[in-house]
Amino acid sequence: MYDAQQLADRYVAAWNETDADRRRRAIEDLWVADGQHYVDTRHAVGYDALEERIRGSHVKNVTNAGNVFRTVRDARALHDVVTFHWQMLPAGREEILATGLEILIVGEDGRIVTDYQFIV
Repeated sequence: MYDAQQLADRYVAAWNETDADRRRRAIEDLWVADGQHYVDTRHAVGYDALEERIRGSHVKNVTNAGNVFRTVRDARALHDVVTFHWQMLPAGREEILATGLEILIVGEDGRIVTDYQFIV
């Protein structure tokens, strides 16, 4: 069994991770090998594609724009589904620039099989 909020916190931490090796390990710990991520029209499958997706977001939003992501403390689990919200803010400030909803389908081992990301 897994803790929904802990999974959400680990998920968001991967998007904030500055070290490429630690980010890759976090991806492999969070997703199954053929895990999928959907956002808008983009679709990433597998560790390499997930790493490329997260690295691209990190460079754009964290490295270049100086923002950070944080979880909202609302993670819930129901059978194999976990939902939670996240926010993007300028580092050191409380101005919310973006909010998202994650819907995760989780395998028996607690790792993400499918990740649906909605930016709201």
